[in-house]
Amino acid sequence: MMTRQTRILAIVAILLTKTIRADAQKFKFNHFVDSVLMSRYWRADIDTNYITRPQTKWTLVGRVKMTGARIKAEGVDNGQHFKTELQADNKTTVSAGVSYLGLAVSLAINPAKLLGKYHDYELGFRSYGKRFGFDIAYQDASNFRGWHELEGVREEVTTSEDMFKLRTFNVNAYYAFNYRHFSYPAAMAHSYLQRRSAGSFLLAASGQGQHGKVNSDHHKMDFKMTNIGIGAGYAYNYVPASGWLLHFSALPTLIVYSNTSLTTGDTEIPLHYRFPEVIITSRSAVVKQIGNNKFAGLSVVFNYCRVGDRDELAIRNQKWLARLYFGFRL
Repeated sequence: MMTRQTRILAIVAILLTKTIRADAQKFKFNHFVDSVLMSRYWRADIDTNYITRPQTKWTLVGRVKMTGARIKAEGVDNGQHFKTELQADNKTTVSAGVSYLGLAVSLAINPAKLLGKYHDYELGFRSYGKRFGFDIAYQDASNFRGWHELEGVREEVTTSEDMFKLRTFNVNAYYAFNYRHFSYPAAMAHSYLQRRSAGSFLLAASGQGQHGKVNSDHHKMDFKMTNIGIGAGYAYNYVPASGWLLHFSALPTLIVYSNTSLTTGDTEIPLHYRFPEVIITSRSAVVKQIGNNKFAGLSVVFNYCRVGDRDELAIRNQKWLARLYFGFRL
């Protein structure tokens, strides 16, 4: 017969065996996942004389991001010519991010939001690959400052949520033909290194949706707009010296689908497509590699959209985003 101590030792042995087996299985699974990520990371079809992968697995980045938006409108209302220019409150966020073999996550805070000084809402997502990439941005804003001019008489304007509300959605995508020599992510995402200067022609697609409401004592208006554009552009990465990278790209797209409506009071005003209507996206960046494992830089994305006719209603949207960052590779 087994004594009590023997039974206890047997139970402990069984538990240890199960734990060891579980740890072994976990190790095998983690090793499998790491192997898959490593294979994906190094499988890139690139010319390593021009582009290389960083030799480390981990990247830590701290960023300060600033964004802004402006809308301009010009047209005729009840026979009177008007112009309006409004700028949303600028937004500044501080973020920290970590990536492992190209897969990244980040956490951001808005100090002004925490202090109750910023009341709008904004959300963005971006993905830059060697062949294909895109930017997505959504903004729900009601705090604008600017001016309104009616028949040459101008007055300053400050809006609130009860007076004016504007929701805007932007998406811009690209396809790079010369992806073996030119790297968008080297300039915008830190997952590649550009060793020699190179450029690439790009295919581009853009979309913008916008819904604005004006509700004042003297004027009520509801404006909706959906635009989709396709086009082509060019991007260039210039390497003036070892460790430096200067990037610029321009992607103009011609709007091929436009659906716009404007309601003033109880009156619906038909708005017609006016050729050419465009959406233009430009990107620029400066990147400096510091030693073997540090880097710093500045990147800017600028979006411009123009639709309509000023004899009826013309809308011009501008949106910009700038990132200042410093990072480590481990």
